[in-house]
Amino acid sequence: MPPRRWANLAQPMKNVPGMSAKPTANVSYYNCSKCPAYCCSIYERVQVTKRDIARLARYFGVGYEAAQKRFTTTWQGEQILRRKADPIFGKACKFLDPVARRCTIYEGRPSVCREFPARTRCAYYDLLTFERSQQGDDTVLPLVQITFRNGKK
Repeated sequence: MPPRRWANLAQPMKNVPGMSAKPTANVSYYNCSKCPAYCCSIYERVQVTKRDIARLARYFGVGYEAAQKRFTTTWQGEQILRRKADPIFGKACKFLDPVARRCTIYEGRPSVCREFPARTRCAYYDLLTFERSQQGDDTVLPLVQITFRNGKK
């Protein structure tokens, strides 16, 4: 079954090759509701900005410092979201519902999450649908790990 077309209401990222600088209603060829939340799980670090922390503070009705302490940590001088145990990938974003595989703070999520995947296709969804098609099984879940050329995650 071909993937459904979903309206992507996110604004395109600026200065990305192949992306329009004009806001448009794009057609997207992915369906997040059929995905196990790869984007929330396989990245060990999700960088957050001061604006993201302020958004989290407003979302939870706490002060900036409380949100920063409760929801983020620092890695090599970079402010990142905290992670928690995950039954599928081992670790995932603190805000991922491990059963529904959805963001529990969708309206308060950081900018990087709002922008992902910033194109009409999602490589993880393409991999998922390809493997499920090849195996003839809609429950197949290919496990993915990001490894960079220098061998560091």
